[in-house]
Amino acid sequence: MLLDRHIDDDDLARELRADVRAGLTADPRWMPPKWFYDARGSELFEEITRLPEYYPTRTERALLDEHAAAIARITDAKTLVEIGSGSSEKTRLLLDALVARGTLGAFVPLDVSGSALAAAVESLTVAYPGLSIRGVVGDMTRHLRHLPDGDNRLVAFLGGTIGNLVPAERAAFLSSLRSVLHDGEWLLLGADLVKDPAVLVPAYDDAAGVTAEFNRNVLHVINRELAADFVPSAFEHVAVWDREHEWIEMRLRSTREQTVHIGGLGLDVPFAAGEEMRTEISAKFRRDGLAAELAAAGFTPRHWWTDPDDWFGITLAQAG
Repeated sequence: MLLDRHIDDDDLARELRADVRAGLTADPRWMPPKWFYDARGSELFEEITRLPEYYPTRTERALLDEHAAAIARITDAKTLVEIGSGSSEKTRLLLDALVARGTLGAFVPLDVSGSALAAAVESLTVAYPGLSIRGVVGDMTRHLRHLPDGDNRLVAFLGGTIGNLVPAERAAFLSSLRSVLHDGEWLLLGADLVKDPAVLVPAYDDAAGVTAEFNRNVLHVINRELAADFVPSAFEHVAVWDREHEWIEMRLRSTREQTVHIGGLGLDVPFAAGEEMRTEISAKFRRDGLAAELAAAGFTPRHWWTDPDDWFGITLAQAG
């Protein structure tokens, strides 16, 4: 198994303790969304992607299916890098197109979850025996410098995950990515677009309640890892559209006055009835604004594809 590890369980445990202490003592309270994704959280998110309300995954997949051959032809990429790869299912569309093009020699997926990455690398090694596949276990905000150098790399950052970062974080991430790319190398960025809240909000508050369970999963993670006594059923899922910032906010709202003990931190956290804790933002973009953010980081947008409803966009940008 070819994995380069730059983060381990001890690192993750330290980060969780630091994030929980910072987030639960802040006003208003918050939690970073990366802590949704233990094994159960990942299963729940995969279920979310198949829900009728959740348009981003199927819309992006359709765009990749339609334009992967053009992306391969334009880039002639020799190495495909995927950030936040997860199971790399959608990436197979790019892999297939690049392999058919005859240019691709290597695939480098980066993900914070070593177990998920190991499973993906094992599966992909069987599916693409002619490729050199090496996974990088790391945090996309801290370990981009550990991506292997290459010749004509194409970096894929898909799923609209860029929207989980606030503007300052996006600027830092894009600048960091640009710093590890050579002039002329490529970024393929998937971004969810601003649209009617009647479409947006149900995607984060589905009728079956899967997203609500996914949201509360962060409480299960804190309970298990930090000996906390959250009662997840005492928090309700909330999804709201913030028109000013043009993002969805997911929150957990305390249904009653309660105090939660975080044993691993020696911390007692009082919640008032109705008090909310932000667990995720999902920013939505406009084409011009996204192009400006890319340009500020040193990327030149070259191609733009969207669906007939303008719900989701894919940008192919070049470093330099």
